[in-house]
Amino acid sequence: PTREEKLHPYLWRFWNKLPGYGDIAFFNHSWYWPLILEAQKEGWSSSKIRSELEEILTFERHLIEDGNLLIKFFLHIPKKEQKKRFEKLEKDPDFQWRAKGKNKELLKAYDDLYKIINIVLQETYTDIAPWNIIPAMDERYCIAEAGNILLSKWDNTLKNGLSIPTYPIAPRQTDPLKEVDLSQSVSREQYEEILPKLQKELRRLQSICFKERIPVVIMFEGWDAGGKGGAIKRLVNELDPRGYEVIPIGAPQGEEKKHHHLWRFWKALPKAGHFTIYDRSWYGRVLVERIEGFAQPKDWMRGYSEINEFELQLAKWGAVIIKFWLHISPEEQLKRFEERQSNPFKQWKITEEDWRNRSKWKDYEEAVSDMIDRTSTVYAPWTIVEGNDKLFARLKVLATVIKSIKKFLKNKKT
Repeated sequence: PTREEKLHPYLWRFWNKLPGYGDIAFFNHSWYWPLILEAQKEGWSSSKIRSELEEILTFERHLIEDGNLLIKFFLHIPKKEQKKRFEKLEKDPDFQWRAKGKNKELLKAYDDLYKIINIVLQETYTDIAPWNIIPAMDERYCIAEAGNILLSKWDNTLKNGLSIPTYPIAPRQTDPLKEVDLSQSVSREQYEEILPKLQKELRRLQSICFKERIPVVIMFEGWDAGGKGGAIKRLVNELDPRGYEVIPIGAPQGEEKKHHHLWRFWKALPKAGHFTIYDRSWYGRVLVERIEGFAQPKDWMRGYSEINEFELQLAKWGAVIIKFWLHISPEEQLKRFEERQSNPFKQWKITEEDWRNRSKWKDYEEAVSDMIDRTSTVYAPWTIVEGNDKLFARLKVLATVIKSIKKFLKNKKT
């Protein structure tokens, strides 16, 4: 992996290279080979190998359930044949470079790699993504067999489609918005006293995270006019601009529409040691796409598990994950809409879509409650921010980010 790839989660570079719908991509070695080499180099136990393969199994399942056809080949040659081929390469001036250095070390490690590859093939041979193991002693046979398998798989998929499971979801266990106290507030004097202290402390923590290469993922969801922009503005006010990025999220555009709904978010992940702040996020799948019918029920229902698994991969990578829902009352939203509409400098913030979404408040409230109930996890919990008072909300956001990072740093030491 390149230096840039090492600063991101393991699967980041493979998500970046995925083909769009209707396109074809061939991966030489793919997401398996770096893991196999690392296992051999570090002497991983079989249980460690199986544990590391979980993310790959999740990755492949996400691709297939999104409608991708995945065909996996393993070309097998015995140790004697590999040695013979290396010797042939060494005698050819134009190709002898392929038999030197790290490549030649692989020949010495054949027995170890053989055991590791056996575990990998066994653990990742699934009904939806089986391995096709081809004896590769004879080049012509190998090419013909691979071609026949490709044609057969493509033909069968075009005729019968892919078998994609459905994801029934259990009834919601909690009603997270019911007990939110929207009367909470602070005075202007308290706000102006506390705000700079929190901002200064967050700047200090940003420096520590950069030094220790800890990525921080902060995402905001909330009602229209809920105060996301104002909270983000105060959050980043004292941060080093070289170490953070704010990404506003809208409807997918262009190339984004040709990929899995999480593809654009994988591409936008922070480097290790950096902050990325999302103004709206991957939760659009189970909010706006659900309510507006942009995603089929089977797709948004599957979205909860996909998102939980995505965030689990970020947590295993070592990211701090902080999620906010900015909550306001319908009456407060109406007040803010009318203020925007009457203020020439804020009119750009209000659209016909905002008014239309307001008419679906109950539908969105149900979707938000489902979202928080089903995706608030130990590694990526939701924080509901009481947002009727903007000053209170801004302070709570800053205090929560600080508390979350400090907790992560403390756990990291222990």
